[in-house]
Amino acid sequence: MKIAVLPGDGIGTEIVAEAVKVLQALGLKFEMEHALVGGAAYEAHGHPLPESTLNLAKQADAILFGAVGDWKYDKLERALRPEQAILGLRKNLGLFANFRPAICYEQLVGASSLKPELVSGLDILIIRELTGDIYFGQPRGRRSSPDGSFAGADEAFDTMRYTRPEIERIAHVAFQAARKRGKKLTSVDKANVLETFQFWKDIVIEVHAQYPDVELQHMYVDNAAMQLVKAPKSFDVIVTGNMFGDILSDEASMLTGSIGMLPSASLNSANQGLYEPSHGSAPDIAGKGVANPLATILSAAMMLRFSLNQPEAADRIEAAVKKVLTQGLRTPDIYSEGTTRVGTREMGEAVVKALA
Repeated sequence: MKIAVLPGDGIGTEIVAEAVKVLQALGLKFEMEHALVGGAAYEAHGHPLPESTLNLAKQADAILFGAVGDWKYDKLERALRPEQAILGLRKNLGLFANFRPAICYEQLVGASSLKPELVSGLDILIIRELTGDIYFGQPRGRRSSPDGSFAGADEAFDTMRYTRPEIERIAHVAFQAARKRGKKLTSVDKANVLETFQFWKDIVIEVHAQYPDVELQHMYVDNAAMQLVKAPKSFDVIVTGNMFGDILSDEASMLTGSIGMLPSASLNSANQGLYEPSHGSAPDIAGKGVANPLATILSAAMMLRFSLNQPEAADRIEAAVKKVLTQGLRTPDIYSEGTTRVGTREMGEAVVKALA
């Protein structure tokens, strides 16, 4: 089992170090190889995704990823910014299916920004299409407007675009995931305004014919955003496009108490995957030892389950995380009165101890 370890920038190095400790404590045989990515790679190699890092990722069974980005790189041309590394990995590895579970642990119900009765027992899976939509559509750029009321004025443009195969494959992934859970799928679109998402809706309906045992619901993205805070437990599995999924999954993270608790998996058709926490690099707290490593540790559990065929080891990690939460250990993002505040390293060590 070969794992490419790409810590990245900011708190990425701290949280990935704790996830690696947990993996090593399992007693399994892993080959782990570290490489630079993001701003750290730009500083060393002049590019956020060097060929050596990309080649390592291609050869690995799975990728454990931290986070990339820092404000000091914001003035670089877009192709050299740290965030281009994650986009490049998604594109080059064909990582089209992003799984983002939003689970509110019983021990953290009080940490959610919503009332306990709304989030207690919450367990949502958001499946986001990851390699299409406005993030990758062409043409894009800037120019002088050729027509309209402001002809000759500067304008910027991006293209929202999906092909039939892209929508079909993410729909199949979502229906299959729903089949293993509550057999209810909500497809989120904006079909009342966008031609792209009328196309999306039509194809999802066609694919649904192959999954008659799964209930299919369609919902406009603005309503979905509202329902996530009004009645979040009405959802089971949500499938949507790249941009809408980006926004909704971050909204869902706050239902759980902290984005520091949300893991994610990005998979291709061969189940090779990139596993990362849903949060960013948080340069404002980097090096302070206060970042929550649990999302990264839970991402490692997803890696064991989806790409490395080690479901029992994944179960062990998830049980260990629940145990440390039951013990009352909390990093600052999930701390509340009556619990014990710990740092990044202490939380990781507690999970390692709980594995025993």
